[in-house]
Amino acid sequence: MSTAHPERTAEELKALAEQAGRDLEDASALDVLRWAADTFGKRFCVTSSMEDAVVAHLASRAMPGVDVVFLDTGYHFPETIGTRDAVQAVMDVNVITLTPRQTVAEQDAEYGPKLHDRDPDLCCALRKVQPLQEGLKDYDAWATGLRRDESPTRANTPVVGWDAKRQKVKIAPIARWTQDDVDAYVAEHGVLTNPLLTDGYASIGCAPCTRRVLAGEDARAGRWAGRAKTECGLHT
Repeated sequence: MSTAHPERTAEELKALAEQAGRDLEDASALDVLRWAADTFGKRFCVTSSMEDAVVAHLASRAMPGVDVVFLDTGYHFPETIGTRDAVQAVMDVNVITLTPRQTVAEQDAEYGPKLHDRDPDLCCALRKVQPLQEGLKDYDAWATGLRRDESPTRANTPVVGWDAKRQKVKIAPIARWTQDDVDAYVAEHGVLTNPLLTDGYASIGCAPCTRRVLAGEDARAGRWAGRAKTECGLHT
């Protein structure tokens, strides 16, 4: 794999994303990540919520030592922080933890306590969207664990697409996978998963805004339950 990667304009990156989206639609997840590693080198990273380490594990096979970006919102379950620490300890990746500009206490002082209850969109913007925007500035491409089967809002997720908000190439190597595919990969490779996944949680975000899912609900139903909100803003 070449270590020299050219500087590309946003127009060039967008064209690259659109072409790759067509070319790689039917490629394996590992091949998609190998393409990303070959194309972007150190200007490529993986983001992980530490729900599981599937994409991080796949990326480490394609690019050992790959940067894995984690957003520490200050509201995570202890199990999520523990999963992050375990991933750093046992996998061939470089975990980078991003934090918001304000601590929870500082945010409470400016906006009032429990902003997540009163204005969850603003809370997500401050504690997730803004830190990621700043944290991705040195990358041309980022990979996520989005899957089409997770919810109706994700049904059209491209394997490789253009992130217009951040002017980056956005890669979803397991977009075509099902939960069964994820479970099979975890079992085959012994991949780390968040312990909460075996305690009724199907999608894990910040503790105040996440609950266990009920029988028959889709995986995202436990996020912001009782609200029309289904996304934090990172992927919209």
